Amino acid sequence: MAEQWDADVVVVGSGFGGAVSALRLTEAGHRVVVLEKGRRLSDEDLARARRDPRAYLWQPGAGMRGFFWQRIFRHVGIIGGSGVGGGSIVWAGVLLEPGEEFYRAPSLRALGVDWRAELAPHLERASRMLGRVVTTHRGAMDDHLRSAARALGAEASYGPVPLAIHFGREGVTEPDPFFGGEGPERTGCRLCGECLLGCPYGAKNQLTRNYLHLAERYGAEVRAEQQVDLLTPLPGGGYEVRTRHPWRRGETQVLRARRVVLAAGVLGTLDLLFRCRDLGTLPRLSPTLGRHVRTNSEALTAVVAEPGEDLSRGPTISSDFHPDAHTHITQNRYVGGWHMRFQLGPMVDDDRPGRRALRVLGGIARRPVAHARLVTAKGFLQRLTVLTTMQHSDNALALEWRRSPVRPWRRVLRSRVADGVRPPSYLPVANAATRAYAEASGGRPLNLLGESVGGLSITAHILGGAVMGSDPSSGVVDARHEVHGHPGLYVADASVIPANLGVNPSLTITAMAERFASLFPDPPDPARARTAIDAVPAQPPVPQETA
Repeated sequence: MAEQWDADVVVVGSGFGGAVSALRLTEAGHRVVVLEKGRRLSDEDLARARRDPRAYLWQPGAGMRGFFWQRIFRHVGIIGGSGVGGGSIVWAGVLLEPGEEFYRAPSLRALGVDWRAELAPHLERASRMLGRVVTTHRGAMDDHLRSAARALGAEASYGPVPLAIHFGREGVTEPDPFFGGEGPERTGCRLCGECLLGCPYGAKNQLTRNYLHLAERYGAEVRAEQQVDLLTPLPGGGYEVRTRHPWRRGETQVLRARRVVLAAGVLGTLDLLFRCRDLGTLPRLSPTLGRHVRTNSEALTAVVAEPGEDLSRGPTISSDFHPDAHTHITQNRYVGGWHMRFQLGPMVDDDRPGRRALRVLGGIARRPVAHARLVTAKGFLQRLTVLTTMQHSDNALALEWRRSPVRPWRRVLRSRVADGVRPPSYLPVANAATRAYAEASGGRPLNLLGESVGGLSITAHILGGAVMGSDPSSGVVDARHEVHGHPGLYVADASVIPANLGVNPSLTITAMAERFASLFPDPPDPARARTAIDAVPAQPPVPQETA
């Protein structure tokens, strides 16, 4: 009797890698089931997150079943999103292509692939699918960033950024402008500065409005609140996939699939692979699992403008510049990010983490009233600018599966420095740019306390851990994303990227997933295939006024 399968392909995770895989493999004729541990969020859920921390934060065991999470390791703090749409929920929508240094990275060149040529058509297609346009909005925040670029001698590199946002006519809802009527209706961007809290207004091109929407329309099944905790190879091929409910005990399911695609983000994918290795179900995983984890070598700094100034109008990120050949800086609006009040402190220059922490704490202790006024300031979020500074500097961490220091009966991911070079918690150029921005705006320059006191590298751009390599001694997956030693198991998220990007990674992750899907084996029933959909090029946004 023929083997019975619940799906041809199970996709674990619904972020950029998972959403692309779901759509393209469904189009190819595969029966696809997507398993996502987070919730399916309505626009009402996203709107409620602005005023209710329980609807914003993801810590389901503590009764917080929103979407934003932060995990703290010894050397790094990582932020992200859980829910149908994955990281695109809390994404600013920036779509930047990797630079030449990425393509020259030895780890990529060793794979024997001309990555510039291979990725080019997929970068173009991903850009169309995500509705990439260059924003025409310019406000006071952008003017201040330009002044900072000028002060650092880099004004020629300043400019607007490409974004995955439907600008249209502000606040006006219209039929799908991207997919010939196959997509959802959309509403022109309100320029509210709330992109990082999820967009409940129909403007940001998050994955539920393109790849995932179309995948479900064409037959993929997306199951929310399903956390995968074990993969077991089946005799003769295929996998058994065991799931549990993220917060309700006793709710488990088992699916059987011909193939499995892991796209749960770096932490989700590594958690699952390490667990399966230690339980013995995936014993042939590469010894490089968990190594080569990168953060885009970034630092987060901030400026709080003078009382009465409102910098909030616009998309979260609208402009950037390059102070040198290895560094990229963007500004961020963070309207609704109430927790930022408690994460900022005085700006201190010091490349010795312990001494820097003491100097920061001493500064707060000497001026406690000034610090209290900062965190309770009226109009704080409207006055706040967060600067993200990213570099091509090649450093890495390893994430290992070891006993928890808090609950030693459990094994968890823990970080260690790899090869003696750790991601930075202090970048002098970031502080210099922030002071230049503060000078231009009349504001106060600040550091993130997690970096200045905690000595952590804080990132939303975590990469690697299950990187590509030509064999198991150099990577977890091959250049076609298949896991070495375990046929039919693939990884299609940021875990596979073996080199630092130096820019926001979402477009590259999407393009690599498009390439992966184009190389995927044929379905058992090719008659189910349909013509692959592509998006029409996004229309340039209507010019916006200068605030």
